[in-house]
Amino acid sequence: MIVGIAGKIAAGKTTVAKFLEEKGFCRISCSEPLIDLLTGNTDKYSWVPKVDFKGEQTRENLIKLGRILKEKYGEDILIRLAIDKLRHCKNIAIDGVRSRGEAEKIKEMGGILIYIEAKPVIRFERLKKRNAGKDREIKTLHDLLKFDEWEEKLYQTSKLKEIADFVIVNEGSLEDLKEEVKKILREVSL
Repeated sequence: MIVGIAGKIAAGKTTVAKFLEEKGFCRISCSEPLIDLLTGNTDKYSWVPKVDFKGEQTRENLIKLGRILKEKYGEDILIRLAIDKLRHCKNIAIDGVRSRGEAEKIKEMGGILIYIEAKPVIRFERLKKRNAGKDREIKTLHDLLKFDEWEEKLYQTSKLKEIADFVIVNEGSLEDLKEEVKKILREVSL
């Protein structure tokens, strides 16, 4: 089973992916193949796309590299790379599905798409708590809204909600979120 997880920054995608990992899934982020390409850590892949790109592992560089790969190899390249890296896994949770092409590839392979959403104010509080280096440019709620706007122009991520198999509003407790994921797993009979 392949489960793709989509949503805006700090909606809870990684939390859901980690919970699925606890349930026996292999977990991978769509950005992991990009990081692997930047660092040369490509020994677990059966094939490696040829791309001439160097840079630090910033959110901006990962996005640039992703765009280059998608233009050259197709919109679903990150999904194909993620699945290739984890090709020996029975169940895979893919964190950070951003585009329609990625979502369609997951569905084409028999997988499902879960869209996670939360109000911007809640997502901003989560960003402050996690204090991740990749989020260092987002210092205010206004910055988050600007990032949302920019990401939406780039990927139209919110449109993935329309094609998602399941939508979770993640504005409650961690236990509430886990219960929603458990319901989905029961429904798809895993």
